[in-house]
Amino acid sequence: MAAYDCDVLVIGAGIVGLSTAHALTRAAPGIRVVVLEKEPAAARHQTGRNSGVIHSGIYYPPGSLKARFALQGAAEMVKFCTAHDIPHEVTGKLIVATDRAELPRLHGLIQRGREHGLPVRELGPAQIAEYEPEVRGLAAIHVGTTGICDFGAVARQLARLAQEDGARVVLGEEVTTIARRPGRVAVRTAGGTVYRARALVNCAGLHCDRVARLAGDAPGMRIVPFRGEYYTLAPERAALVRGLVYPVPDPAFPFLGVHLTRGIDGSVHIGPNAVPALAREGYDWRTVRPAELAGTLGYPGSWRIARRHWRYGAGELHRSLSRRAFTDAVRRLLPAAREEDLLPSPAGVRAQAVLPDGTLVDDFLFAESPGMIHVLNAPSPAATASLPIGREVARRVTRLLGLPERAVQDGGPAE
Repeated sequence: MAAYDCDVLVIGAGIVGLSTAHALTRAAPGIRVVVLEKEPAAARHQTGRNSGVIHSGIYYPPGSLKARFALQGAAEMVKFCTAHDIPHEVTGKLIVATDRAELPRLHGLIQRGREHGLPVRELGPAQIAEYEPEVRGLAAIHVGTTGICDFGAVARQLARLAQEDGARVVLGEEVTTIARRPGRVAVRTAGGTVYRARALVNCAGLHCDRVARLAGDAPGMRIVPFRGEYYTLAPERAALVRGLVYPVPDPAFPFLGVHLTRGIDGSVHIGPNAVPALAREGYDWRTVRPAELAGTLGYPGSWRIARRHWRYGAGELHRSLSRRAFTDAVRRLLPAAREEDLLPSPAGVRAQAVLPDGTLVDDFLFAESPGMIHVLNAPSPAATASLPIGREVARRVTRLLGLPERAVQDGGPAE
């Protein structure tokens, strides 16, 4: 009997897990990779439930992983979509200040964009109207490299490419037990199947901290799920928005605020807000999983967030429960919007890593232990940055397995 069923087990078939599998098979031809996904299809959660924006990287501090990977990933994602005929468009976007108190932050973003080498242009009210006639603001930035695409389609293409190179993607297999011995990792799934590998990569997204604990590791954080609720502009009102329009974000939070996104299908998504979800996959208020909720409520970091940011949270909650309040937030950017123009749209849940002191982890977070690599914080812009993230994880795996690191570097962009 073979000692191993594969070389590397990847848990999670979201865009990061599939990018990792693809990067591994390209970097080390012949490596045996198995991706385990608990759902009946790939990309069912964060990857398939977002606004589809290819982020430019303007928001992220120089030197951060988010900045490095988003800047690199945005250009690569456009190339990948072009190479594989995946619907996409480089639209550019506006970041609009609607209040004088936001102007210093807007100017800070202009400076950051220039530090990143992004094509940014300062706009006054008349110039805003040239791009978006129905949008009102005191000043704005136009960022030329932002785009839109179908990240679900990207994930499915990554799965096809990885499988063509010998990887297996196994659906409907939820990992329930993880055991580790020197040089060997074994997992058991809910169906009773055992997989043995030389290394394990945890790309479980909303469940990544739980998987780390299953493996016997202390991740030092907990995923606190935040639901992002969206509306869609009524089709007859979609012409109010031409492209992508964002408010100036609050630097205290890793959320970008309620924004306007014309997607690749021509519909205009509005949102998201950010409210605590009552389950890891709690896409509405009716979905409650008592054990998961108890875990969130019993975590000290959750209460410290609440104490520190209760006023912000109360506003988000009010907008969740009142379409009129949500409309008022939209009208700051789009005065012509009416309550009846907003049609409910599917929500997403952000897998936000929170430290015990209540700090919201604001960068991608990786952790390593013998035989394992854990991706512990990869919310937006992880979809944009998924190709370089996959290569970064693959590099760590090759070091773990003692394979030549040069093989990954020579793998180049995933195309």
